[in-house]
Amino acid sequence: MKISDEELRRVVLSNVQAQALFQDNQELFAEVIRSAVTKEDVVAVGYRKRQLQVFQQLLENDEYFKTVKTQKQCNSEAVWQKFFEKNPWIFGYGLSYIQLSTLDDRKLEQVVHGHTVSEHGKRVDALLKTRGVISSLCFVEIKTHKTELLKSRPYRVGCWSPSDELSGAIAQVQGTVVLATETIKSKLALTDDVGNPTGEEAFNYMPKSFLVVGSLHEFVGDHGVNQERYRSFELFRRNTNSPEIVTFDELYERARFIVHQNET
Repeated sequence: MKISDEELRRVVLSNVQAQALFQDNQELFAEVIRSAVTKEDVVAVGYRKRQLQVFQQLLENDEYFKTVKTQKQCNSEAVWQKFFEKNPWIFGYGLSYIQLSTLDDRKLEQVVHGHTVSEHGKRVDALLKTRGVISSLCFVEIKTHKTELLKSRPYRVGCWSPSDELSGAIAQVQGTVVLATETIKSKLALTDDVGNPTGEEAFNYMPKSFLVVGSLHEFVGDHGVNQERYRSFELFRRNTNSPEIVTFDELYERARFIVHQNET
């Protein structure tokens, strides 16, 4: 069968692209051969690497963040909510999102009032469940990487108080968990869009909660770390059991580890 000139050009171009792809990603292809990973695995790794770059840009490039914020026509917190909704893997392999309903086009902002989690009430930025033989609920409140962690002036010499934004966010998460405990009770049975049981369930015994807020860069000056301010923050969050406080830069490093953990 004779191949047309146009078909031949397409074949040659495809080969050139394949060679370039191999040259640029020899280590990845070697890992594919060693691990016998699937095509879907390769696609997932590539996707996560691209999303990790987006994460870094959102953290470090103010102009990029403003552009995304303008394009999505939302506030700063919603930018992060949409990003994490698109990338549930960032919170770790042990957690997964519970997508129960869409509220004002914000899927992460789930209602947590009522047994069906479908009535109006207190909302949480991310409703998650642990992965395992038995799943448990987990609540996440998402602020922004620019949220201040400590007040600008010391409470006493060498002692810095948490910012109003940080204190308020902690109270918000704690209130959400208490309300969920009172209304969801011990177990949440999940349903689909039309109310049919999915067979999934998540238990609600002393649920874990997380607060993603601020950045440790707040404590770094031109000549190093402000130890008194950093010490005040660490002492405060280490003695705050619920929610667990995680900064955006720490979450980024966790995501970077997930993406690069198998690289040599």
